[in-house]
Amino acid sequence: MICLVTDRRSLLDGGGAAAGGSGAWRACLAAQVRYAVDAGVDLIHVRERDLDAGALAALVAELLAVAAHTRTRIVVNDRLDVALACGADGVHLRGDSIPVSAARQLAPKGFLVGRSVHGVEGAAAAAGADYLIAGTVFTSASKPAATPLLGIEGLKAIVRAVDCPVLAIGGITGDRIAEVAAAGAAGFAAIGLFMADRTEANTGCRAAELRQIVTRARAPFDRLNTTP
Repeated sequence: MICLVTDRRSLLDGGGAAAGGSGAWRACLAAQVRYAVDAGVDLIHVRERDLDAGALAALVAELLAVAAHTRTRIVVNDRLDVALACGADGVHLRGDSIPVSAARQLAPKGFLVGRSVHGVEGAAAAAGADYLIAGTVFTSASKPAATPLLGIEGLKAIVRAVDCPVLAIGGITGDRIAEVAAAGAAGFAAIGLFMADRTEANTGCRAAELRQIVTRARAPFDRLNTTP
C-alpha cells in the first residue's frame, strides 16, 4: 500500500504562498493528486492541519472529485466530522485522538479508519484499525531533530504485534523502501518522496509526474508477495 501525505506548504516553492488564499496552493495540490491517481497511489492522506473546517472541506471535496471512479482513496487527517460530511473514504486518526472504536460507531460501512502509532503499546491500543502508519522510522526533514526514531527494529516489532497492514513513515527514500518491505511492512507513507526536486518552470509547484516513482516503490513489495 502506498500512501501520499499532503503538505501544501512544502509542495509550493517557498512555502509561504501556501498559507494564502490565492488558490495557487490549491491548484498545485490538485495537480499532485492527479499525478498520484494516474500512478495508482492507493491512499491520499489529506494532512492540512491548520486549515479551518470550511477550507478543509472544500479541499477534500475537490480532491475527491479528482480521485472519483479510481482505485485511489482519500482519507482526512483526524477530522472525522469533515471526512463524514464530505463523503471521504476514511479518516486517519492521530496517536492521541479518539479511539478507533469511537470512530467506527459514527462511520458508515466500508469507511477506512487508520491510526498513527509510535511503538508497540500504541499499536496494541489501535485494535480495529484498517491500517496503521508507524514512525518516525528514519530521520526526516519534516520532523524536529530530537524526534525519537522507531527504526527498522521498532517497525518490525509493530508489524509482529498487529494483524492489520502497517505502513512505515519518516525519511522514506527510494533506497530505503526495500528495507521497509523486508521488515514486513505492507507499504509506506511519505511526503517528500512524491515531490519534484526542482520547481516546475514558472509555477513554483513541486508536483511531480509520479508513475516512475510509484512503479519503483511498489516493486520490492510485489517481489515479496510473489516469492514462494
